[in-house]
Amino acid sequence: MKYKRILLKLSGEALMGEQSYGIDINRVQQYAQDIQELHSLGMEIAIVIGGGNIYRGLSAEKAGMDRVQADYMGMLATVINSMALQDALEKVGMKTRLLTAIKMEQICEPFIRRRAVRHLEKGRIVIFGAGTGNPYFTTDTAASLRAIEINADAVLKGTRVDGIYTADPEKDPNAKKFDQITFTDVYEKGLNVMDMTAFTLCQENNLPIIVFDMNKPGNLLKLANGEHVGTVVSN
Repeated sequence: MKYKRILLKLSGEALMGEQSYGIDINRVQQYAQDIQELHSLGMEIAIVIGGGNIYRGLSAEKAGMDRVQADYMGMLATVINSMALQDALEKVGMKTRLLTAIKMEQICEPFIRRRAVRHLEKGRIVIFGAGTGNPYFTTDTAASLRAIEINADAVLKGTRVDGIYTADPEKDPNAKKFDQITFTDVYEKGLNVMDMTAFTLCQENNLPIIVFDMNKPGNLLKLANGEHVGTVVSN
């Protein structure tokens, strides 16, 4: 395998499937199957999921809500998504642990770095919920931070697009895809990969980011086997 330990970042919006809101159980089950295939190879897997399919703090702020309050509500939405994925993973035979940055003893463990690493070493899939536990930080930043803390080999950012393009391929049919690109080129070209805090964390810690289409079954397995999928961002 190309990587021993990875951090998989999933967007909340991707969990909607073809719906306009909420969680598409079929999509979650597909993700669980793909993750199970990856885990069966012996890879250690940690996961961070966004909450945009349920609640978006920035949108609420624009509507007049206090930003801190809105961001905490968004963190709770990520926990709902994390629980849905945890259930799907356990239904396909995976052992999982949900760790959150906000204490919720009845449903999950508090995030403790050493505990998270030990779970991974024992072959459990670790899901990190509630972002960083702080307002003003996105789940992209949470993914980068947790990946660095657990010494992951790469951040795999699963989206509905098969990589990074010169423009939005859903809007511009002439957009060109990058197979590989450096952090510096992403900055200079103004490409939207992650928010700047998350992106800078990865660059400063020499942590590669792979942007790929998570909705295509088998892509995760191809990545694990070293096949070229999506776009690799590195120094």
